[in-house]
Amino acid sequence: MSESFKKEIDQLSDSEENYEEKKQEGSYKGFFDFFKEIIKVVVISAVIVIPIRYYLIQPFFVSGASMVPQFHNGEYLIIDEFSYRNNAPQRGDVVVFHYPKDPSQFYIKRIVGLPGETVQIKNEQVIIYDKNKQLYPWGLVLDETGYLKKGETTKGNVDLMLEDDQYFVLGDNRQASSDSRYWGILDKKFIIGKVWVRAWPFDSVKIFSEQITY
Repeated sequence: MSESFKKEIDQLSDSEENYEEKKQEGSYKGFFDFFKEIIKVVVISAVIVIPIRYYLIQPFFVSGASMVPQFHNGEYLIIDEFSYRNNAPQRGDVVVFHYPKDPSQFYIKRIVGLPGETVQIKNEQVIIYDKNKQLYPWGLVLDETGYLKKGETTKGNVDLMLEDDQYFVLGDNRQASSDSRYWGILDKKFIIGKVWVRAWPFDSVKIFSEQITY
């Protein structure tokens, strides 16, 4: 075998080895590039999702029948946590809050009494008096036909004055609700937010944006 031919074979072998090495290096580089992209997506998603989850909105599953017919057991709701940072809760808002007697529990109810008002329940009706009895000198009997089922009445005997940051809440299903009639006022510090979207079941998806007027 001539020297020149042997040299060509050696060069060819070296080229094949270099090719394999570069191919392997390329595979490693491709894997690490892919891994870096995955990490980048995870980090960016966390930066976006975590603030939204903990400061703007929060999911909530309805448990029980206290808000029937508006909300039913097992429904998946999205709670707006942001609005009440700049605006006070309004009458008619459906809110999710920590139960004052046991903050580890979450309740969902409707606000009917506002700070400074006196709430009375008598003759199976909810009656509101403003602080100085100027707006409602004879009391405002709440018309709740827009969300209570037909024939629903409000049992109880209540005469309660609300202080600053105190609210009176009731379940829409008045006969099956543990609410302010039984455990008292709701302080604003316990309120997480108001119901914004019903996301499940799909055939009942709804955005709650309208303010109820009385």
